[in-house]
Order: sequence, then structure tokens, then C-alpha cells
Amino acid sequence: MKVSYDDKTDLLYIRLDEKKQDVINRRVSEDIVLDIGADDRIVGIEILDASRHVTLDRLLPVKYEVLKA
Repeated sequence: MKVSYDDKTDLLYIRLDEKKQDVINRRVSEDIVLDIGADDRIVGIEILDASRHVTLDRLLPVKYEVLKA
């Protein structure tokens, strides 16, 4: 996963799948666009006006953990 933020455009992009592939854009709200790749998988999430929707200083850098059953 890769997260990038462009402060000039206030655009947050979360890339979930690093594999290069063709995608189609599916707008799910005024400010959120999904990049849909092969097999209808979500490969990226674009958030416009990100600072209105996300507390960026809590998001970046990303911390995550993998939970195993």
C-alpha cells in the first residue's frame, strides 16, 4: 500500500495494489473516486479536498498491523 498527499491540490491518494494495470474511475461521492482494476478490485482511492475529510497529521505516516486469525 502506498499513501500520497499533494498539498497543492489537497488530494490524498491511497494505492492498494502496486501492480500496473488499467483502471476505470468510479465516483462514489462528490469527493471520493475509486480506481477499479481487473476483476472489479479496488486498486486506489482518491480523496479530493482531503483536508476537509481526513485528519492528515493522524494519517501520515501510516501505521498498520496485520491481524491473523
